[in-house]
Amino acid sequence: MPSLIADDDVVMGGRHREAGLTVDLPGRYWLWNSQDVDGDLKQFACRVINISPHAAALVAPVRGSIGEWVSAEIEHIGRLDGAIGRPLDHRGFVMNILTTAEERRKLATKIDWYDKYRNLEVTDRRARPRSVADHPFSTLLLADGAVMSCLVTDLSACGAAVSADIVPDVGTVLAVGKVIGRVTRRFQGGFAVNFVDVQDPQTVEKLVYRK
Repeated sequence: MPSLIADDDVVMGGRHREAGLTVDLPGRYWLWNSQDVDGDLKQFACRVINISPHAAALVAPVRGSIGEWVSAEIEHIGRLDGAIGRPLDHRGFVMNILTTAEERRKLATKIDWYDKYRNLEVTDRRARPRSVADHPFSTLLLADGAVMSCLVTDLSACGAAVSADIVPDVGTVLAVGKVIGRVTRRFQGGFAVNFVDVQDPQTVEKLVYRK
């Protein structure tokens, strides 16, 4: 579970009245009850679509259970620890943030900074972030006929980066949506698929994404 904090210093976010900030931030997360065959925590890609100092809404391929411990690393925001508060339709979950009062104040400052940054009120010297898809969900069709949901974190005419509840071996043939490809690389939180045939950039989204 997340690193322990003294009981009298912990504040768990719940359902608070203030509205969070609507965002579109890429990241990755760990479910503390989900381990791979080596006993390591599984990592999945995600997108944060709303955040406040008390909670964050994650679009995610694996939802976990209410009350399950979860940690996330979010671009521009950093590390968040907490527990799953409720499911987010069929797209992910809302994470109640566990932190100290002081760290919550720092998180509020980061969120305020990001809101100004994206509105060009402040600047960031880092390279421009990669864009993410508007409709990130798809399905994986495996050679044995199994079908499962996945999150597409990057897409081109040649291939896709995918996060799902499995990480197939390099060389595995599968379909991402309606496009057949082969797994060429595994990385933390997912894997890369090269399409067998280069797709038309104008139509590849319709073939891959699940509306």
